[in-house]
Amino acid sequence: MIVHAVSNPESFISTQIAHLKTSGEVSRCFALEYVWRQYYLPSQPEIALIALVAVSNHELHVALSAASTELRDRLSHLDDQVESLAAFADKHELPWLNLSAPLVLEPVYIPKPWGQEIWYTGIEVRGQSSVTAQGHKVPLPWLLSLMPDFLVGGSAEHIILLKILDPLADERYGDLYFEMHEQKQEVYVVTHIDSQAWPDGVGGIRLGFNQHKRSEFTDDAAFKDAYLTAVRDYETVRREIDRQLDQQRLAHDIALDDPVDAATLNAWLSELPQNLLILESEKRAVMHAYTAMQDLQLGDVVKVPCFTPHALQHGVRTVEFQTPVYERKILSFTQKVLTQTHWDTKEALEKISLAIPALPALEEIDSTADAVVERVVTFDDFEVLRIGLAAGSHYYLSACSTYRLLMVISGSLVCYATESSMPSQAKYTHTQHYLSSQAVLLPVSLQQTEWEAGDEGAIVLLAVPTEISRYVGNE
Repeated sequence: MIVHAVSNPESFISTQIAHLKTSGEVSRCFALEYVWRQYYLPSQPEIALIALVAVSNHELHVALSAASTELRDRLSHLDDQVESLAAFADKHELPWLNLSAPLVLEPVYIPKPWGQEIWYTGIEVRGQSSVTAQGHKVPLPWLLSLMPDFLVGGSAEHIILLKILDPLADERYGDLYFEMHEQKQEVYVVTHIDSQAWPDGVGGIRLGFNQHKRSEFTDDAAFKDAYLTAVRDYETVRREIDRQLDQQRLAHDIALDDPVDAATLNAWLSELPQNLLILESEKRAVMHAYTAMQDLQLGDVVKVPCFTPHALQHGVRTVEFQTPVYERKILSFTQKVLTQTHWDTKEALEKISLAIPALPALEEIDSTADAVVERVVTFDDFEVLRIGLAAGSHYYLSACSTYRLLMVISGSLVCYATESSMPSQAKYTHTQHYLSSQAVLLPVSLQQTEWEAGDEGAIVLLAVPTEISRYVGNE
């Protein structure tokens, strides 16, 4: 098999697909090599990638690997049959991906001082999510580089970020940063509340400011000044504690910007002067008195407006959809901030909103005995739907002009992908089974899909870029 050197892999593959349709052939198999810029890494280094491609009348399979002389040599002895390419991919632990079907997303786990984030579509220097099949995986950005229009409509660098926020249940360490965004739009859906942290099942999020406290001041400028003073008083104590804990990090050969587990931190804190810990608790209470806490229960939705500070609380696990931009201003944190050396309280207060946003009421847009579809949120660039399916029910998703992200929140699903966009003409080409917490990318190229809920039913979240018409389902 010849490895074709190309500058635009998608154009080359599209040409082969067009030729197949007019040639009368059953399939076409080939390999290609191209150079791609890894935009998410420092200095954006280029990498040479080799793709094995099998095109048939109804499906497109690929395997992708970093290029090497050894791989080129082995491919030169490979025949151009679909079965041979699939076997080669498996032997070399490469996923044999069907780009005409939902693509299973393999998350990357990002440690945080308050717990962890689990990224399903994360593409940045701190980590990259993957796409998986047959127990093997390939980095998501590599796959998107191969056929960005075919997979996500050309928006490979701006794909919606899907992740889970998984804070510790520990009250001292599990609260997130109290931070504000100027551009990033995000929505949380509560999927778990730790019963030890919140025995009554009601957790919380620190969201906006205490309106009663605000009314005690002559104007908002005075309120902001008082709050800034409270934060700075707390920050002074916080930094002294962090300075002493850093001595422990150094003594245990731990980098100053590495997360440390809660048990170890608690052991270190027990060795600090008690008067310092008492002072920290008192100053923290004064600072927090200016902010507002919103109750959260299982299934609740939080739409976080820009310029509204927020901090998800310990033991409250959420699925988050957000615009893929990294910008924030940290007002405060009850631990050491590991990603920057300063707080942004004063700068944030110059732009911040002092109002408390209400939890949005979900808009019901379709309801039958088998399915209830609700609109969770609509942002400038994407919207999120929640679809509740009865046990054993069937649900159809039409072909779409853009990609979509689907995540199973509870229950299980079976997906039947078809060759046709017309349900009456549907011919199933394959099936896939999905369990709770699994997520898939539905490519632009995907045709009609049918989804069958398991014995316990299913709840799924579906994120859709808003440049297309809203809500297409059960057609």
